Amino acid sequence: MKMENDTVKILEKLAESKEKILGEISKVIVGQKKVINEFLIAIFSDGHCLLEGVPGLAKTMLISTIAKVMNMKFSRIQFTPDLMPSDITGTDILAESKSDGKRYFEYIKGPVFANIILADEINRTPPKTQSALLQAMQEYEVTSGNKTFSLERPFWVFATQNPIEQEGTYPLPEAQLDRFMFNINIDYPPYEEEKEIVKRTTVENTEKINAVLSAEEIILMQKAIREIPVSEHVLDYAVRLARATRPQYPESPDFISKWVNWGAGPR
Repeated sequence: MKMENDTVKILEKLAESKEKILGEISKVIVGQKKVINEFLIAIFSDGHCLLEGVPGLAKTMLISTIAKVMNMKFSRIQFTPDLMPSDITGTDILAESKSDGKRYFEYIKGPVFANIILADEINRTPPKTQSALLQAMQEYEVTSGNKTFSLERPFWVFATQNPIEQEGTYPLPEAQLDRFMFNINIDYPPYEEEKEIVKRTTVENTEKINAVLSAEEIILMQKAIREIPVSEHVLDYAVRLARATRPQYPESPDFISKWVNWGAGPR
């Protein structure tokens, strides 16, 4: 199976764009190369990410910077115990026509109508509100009453969790965890990088972030990635590896049965 010339050109541009993206992000973010690479893999593979890290590791800054570099509409939702599903998806309000004075219901879109959603501290809100993201993450649409609204593509949800906070939190259900492509752990930076962070935060940052890609280009790149041929033995290995993580299967190792409750799903 051979790729079309157009697909090859798009993939070549993707490789060039990646280096430019890393350069722009480095104007704001110090280090965290592994985390940034995992983000980029998820972005171009059209997947969502769950980030875990203690406060102060620039999770929000990293995501907002990526949105600027990608020239994407960015929206941050601070999850709290009193957050309602309509605070995420939007709600119908009673409006009045200026021409004839008649009243009607008008749908006001919520913050989920953006390209990149930062669901900050997602485990601080009850499951009912958490589930408001499920339809958006899986089906790329939002339903309000009897109306369904499509979300603009590309669309990603990047959610954060604080691993040291346990009181007043609501662990994400398996159904929601399964919708994230990656669970990314952000750790403290090495000494030299932390020293550089201190230097940067004690002076005014005048670096201007330049947009590298457009929404249309990202969508083309996502489609091109899906056209990359995969050999049969690589496909076979990937399936066997996923099946080996399921404790109920005989081919899974002994330690899987001991430590794993649910293995990787087909998704």
